[in-house]
Amino acid sequence: MKILYAKDFVRMLEHLPEDIQRLYLSQEQILAQNWKDARLHLKKLKGKPVMFSFRITRSYRAFFYFQAPDEVVLYAIGHRKDIYRNL
Repeated sequence: MKILYAKDFVRMLEHLPEDIQRLYLSQEQILAQNWKDARLHLKKLKGKPVMFSFRITRSYRAFFYFQAPDEVVLYAIGHRKDIYRNL
């Protein structure tokens, strides 16, 4: 699976604590291998037709959508108390 990044996603990722960034990278590897892997705790976002989130920790989420069948775009990442508010 090919993974692309929205410009805002990179900026958001850089502002996260380093330990969260490391955990995110391990989750991204899982996403690249199998986007349906249970370790991602994947959820379809309500009210959004093709957007999904996956868990980095209990508190941090990353959001993505499919641009093509084998290509995802990561567009948002952050603490769940903030990130859902900004959609």
